[in-house]
Amino acid sequence: MEDEVERFPVLRFTKEGRSSLEEVVAREFPVTIILNDQELVTLLCSPNNLKYLVVGFLSSEGLLKSKDEIKKIVADNQRGIIRLDTVEAKGFDQDALFKRLITSGCGRGASFYSAADATSQKVESQMEISADEVFTLANEFQHGSEVYLATHGVHSAALCDRKSILVFSEDIGRHNAIDKIFGKCLLEDIPTDDRVIITSGRISSEILHKVAKRGIPIIISIATPTNMGVRIADNLGITLIGFARGKKMNVYTNDWRIVHNGK
Repeated sequence: MEDEVERFPVLRFTKEGRSSLEEVVAREFPVTIILNDQELVTLLCSPNNLKYLVVGFLSSEGLLKSKDEIKKIVADNQRGIIRLDTVEAKGFDQDALFKRLITSGCGRGASFYSAADATSQKVESQMEISADEVFTLANEFQHGSEVYLATHGVHSAALCDRKSILVFSEDIGRHNAIDKIFGKCLLEDIPTDDRVIITSGRISSEILHKVAKRGIPIIISIATPTNMGVRIADNLGITLIGFARGKKMNVYTNDWRIVHNGK
């Protein structure tokens, strides 16, 4: 955890007076992606699992389809540069990328979602999950981030089955945390069909498109969705759950996947 935080002296004021102490804050780190010798973008992120982040980001942007397309990944963590070469050394239209919408992400340099991304294929999974299983997963998830518990300055995300967390990640950006999961899944052949995504951040439209591209039928957030997130989840056949805390949750779309006490 020490590589992901920095300590600062602070002066704390309360109604009883003031005191000097040391606080721990999350580190913010710029990493530049060089794709086939072209500089693509600089992401602001947490300085861990950078290869997973880059692969997940490129996959989310449609610039990488599978790990078989990867020829080489070279990470210069000191300078914050990740170089990735693909087998066919295909380029990209930089102008077209930057004409896309900059999303409402936090802690992230850019996200490129165009109208074409709205054509994500509908998720047809018949997976079901009980309310108690959601509560159990959400409780385990909320206690999984050592950096969050220390700083309250990062987002977390997890890939789960009905019983347990399979992959966990954290980052200062909610998008980055999810991309790290999908990068790990792509590189290590971890299946995402009939799985659940849990996130600590709000569920907005671009998060739904990321999830739909992996065929994931259920997304759970400790926080809230946006109106576009709800509409897109409904259109894409995804079960969207928000405010999953304690023994309460809101199911916004496709509630048929939620069964009570396993029935």
